[in-house]
Amino acid sequence: MTRKIFRSTTLVAMLALVCSLGIVMGLLYNHFTGVLVQQLRAELSLAVTATEQYGNAFLENVEPDRFRITWIDTDGTVLFDTRVDQSSMENHGDREEIIEAFQTGSGSAVRSSSTLTTQTYYEARQLKDGTVLRISTSQDSAWALMLDLIWPVILIVVFALVLSAVLSRRIAKNITEPMNQIDLEEPLKNNAYEEITPLLQRIHNQNNQIAQQMQTLRRRADEFEQITDNMQEGLILLDSGASILSLNPTACKIFQLEESSKGQNFLRVESSKAVFTAVNQALDKGAGYARMDRNGRTFQLDVSRIESNGSIVGAVVLAFDITERLNGEQMRREFSANVSHELKTPLSGIMGSAELMQHGLVQEADMPRFIGHIRNESARLLNLIEDIIRLSQLDEGTELPTEEVNLYTLAQEVVSSLTEKATEKDVNITLTGEEYIFTGVRRLLYEVLYNLTENAIKYNKPEGKVQVDIRPGQLMVKDTGIGIPPEHLDRVFERFYRVDKSHSKQSGGTGLGLSIVKHAVSYHGGTIHLDSSPGQGTCITITLPI
Repeated sequence: MTRKIFRSTTLVAMLALVCSLGIVMGLLYNHFTGVLVQQLRAELSLAVTATEQYGNAFLENVEPDRFRITWIDTDGTVLFDTRVDQSSMENHGDREEIIEAFQTGSGSAVRSSSTLTTQTYYEARQLKDGTVLRISTSQDSAWALMLDLIWPVILIVVFALVLSAVLSRRIAKNITEPMNQIDLEEPLKNNAYEEITPLLQRIHNQNNQIAQQMQTLRRRADEFEQITDNMQEGLILLDSGASILSLNPTACKIFQLEESSKGQNFLRVESSKAVFTAVNQALDKGAGYARMDRNGRTFQLDVSRIESNGSIVGAVVLAFDITERLNGEQMRREFSANVSHELKTPLSGIMGSAELMQHGLVQEADMPRFIGHIRNESARLLNLIEDIIRLSQLDEGTELPTEEVNLYTLAQEVVSSLTEKATEKDVNITLTGEEYIFTGVRRLLYEVLYNLTENAIKYNKPEGKVQVDIRPGQLMVKDTGIGIPPEHLDRVFERFYRVDKSHSKQSGGTGLGLSIVKHAVSYHGGTIHLDSSPGQGTCITITLPI
């Protein structure tokens, strides 16, 4: 702004100076020209009077230093000239001032030199005898006057420039200093110039609008950050060149990135070919999909292109953990296959025995045995159906009636009901611990203790031992049986999973007992800990919330 004020001030000063010099010189030149013409006419009047009285005697005594007097005859012949011999002069009858004098009695003319540096002024008057007397003088032209004054003009211009520079700097400082001190955060509190009050009012209104917009943007940014930081899915925002603009903590864990990865090219830090293809496909066609395995988990990647005003500005990458879904689908497939197989086995036995009896192929003595087989298979089928229904209830989260249950007393009932089976297997079963009152579903708690104790008896050794221990917040069933190999420990709680399928068929198990135990304990908010070694036995500890 200071430079603009300086240039404007200097330009105005120069224009004013040039205009002033031009006007003054024009006025002065016109003034002195008028004085010169008047003087010529006065001198001519005196010369006319003297010439009419004395003739050549007067003209010969005139000093030719300033004025030149020429006497012209009626035919234009020069009779006398104060500076040049009249015999060498050409006829003056064609000169405009002479022609005008012959016609009107007096005439005037101005003629410039070939170089335009001087101008000659002529005044002529007709005498009584018809001849014409002319007087003339020369002076510098306006252009010559300007050339003569060039150095003074230059000095004046230089002085004007210096003066305008000093004044403009001071003026600019006086103008801009109050404006530089304006507080743009609170413009209405400034009293710099009354003329800029409307501008300050608009700045104030814009500041308020910007503050509101910034507050809205900060709130939305905080909301976006809170949402993305708490997302279970990985979220990455990319620009049109696939550089990372933003990523949430979940994405950092999935792709093993750091917060400092922002600004890096995602396709360079992520070397997966599937991810590379999905991102490029999204940028080219609008959407891309990929699946990848990381740290024992399976993730589904959905990549979508982001457009603004018809141009591609980037892409968003969403990574979903689909491990549980895939496991669930696999478990459902396995469950369906196992249920079909488990239902088919007892039904086949029942139908086979019934057909033999129907066609009279069973002897009377063998009839009780076939009827007993049908009864056992029916009971097995019923137990399987009840277990499936119970698992379905637990899967669906059905609310079941709860009550206060004395787990020690419940364990006594379980031990009492399995004592005969333990005796048949030559297994010694004992109950230790103390009374523990727990609020839960009695039937589910009974099945937990029953299934664990029954398995400890089934998979035990002759003369083996089973210990059931009840403590506040803890149930434990320990045996000295065959144990579980390490590779099966993670799967024994799956539905229909059997470590030894042949032995399980002989024992008549459905393969759902431990799965029911797992879901029942989870329903009550508890946890299960399994410790087992082949040939050493198994210890299952259940921790319940106190």
